[in-house]
Amino acid sequence: MRVFLLSHTPEPDALVAAAARICYSDISASDLLKTEENILSEKLLGNLFRSGHMSTFEHVSFTFAVDGLSRVASHQLVRHRLASFSQQSQRYVKMSADESNVIFPDSIVKNSQAREIFANQVKSAYEAYEKLLELGIAKEDARFILPHGNSTRLVVTMNARELHHFFELRLCRRAQWEIHELARQMLVLCREKAPVLFAKAGPSCIFGSCHESRSCGRKYESMEDLLFAEKN
Repeated sequence: MRVFLLSHTPEPDALVAAAARICYSDISASDLLKTEENILSEKLLGNLFRSGHMSTFEHVSFTFAVDGLSRVASHQLVRHRLASFSQQSQRYVKMSADESNVIFPDSIVKNSQAREIFANQVKSAYEAYEKLLELGIAKEDARFILPHGNSTRLVVTMNARELHHFFELRLCRRAQWEIHELARQMLVLCREKAPVLFAKAGPSCIFGSCHESRSCGRKYESMEDLLFAEKN
């Protein structure tokens, strides 16, 4: 899986701080970013986050390109409704009959017998797909035979408030491994562009107590443990 940050709102930390200050200032909105009052306030953004006053976070957005995500994971991703998605269409794009276009879970790869079973089924599915196309079946119907693990491409846009929600849910250890890795890569990119806005983005166990009804019992020690430690 590869994740790229295509675009983002300029100066996201400063813009959110400015939007928050407009609520308490008599200066015009157009001038707010130009004033000395808009010196970035880490304390201000921290207070907004702790108090749950995150409507100002909605003024900035981030757009990502994602390659090599399975359709299993993309079905989870699009459940985040406060976002915009564009996904490669199997209706119009012919899927290449190549094993490398299917995501193989590590649990399958590490078991030689399981990998053989999985690879054989992938090969069989693609052979059936090709035969259906040869028979004149439209791609939009032939695709029904393709594996759920088929690799896909997406562009996704979320505002900073929804990204916080996304990271809280999908960076939990109990999240499915593939969307967890997607969220990890996205947060690394977000923190590079908006380190203050995303300083406290992540699973609830890092910044307080676990919000899950069934805790995994394996609290992350730090954000570095989550973002940069070797995957296990």
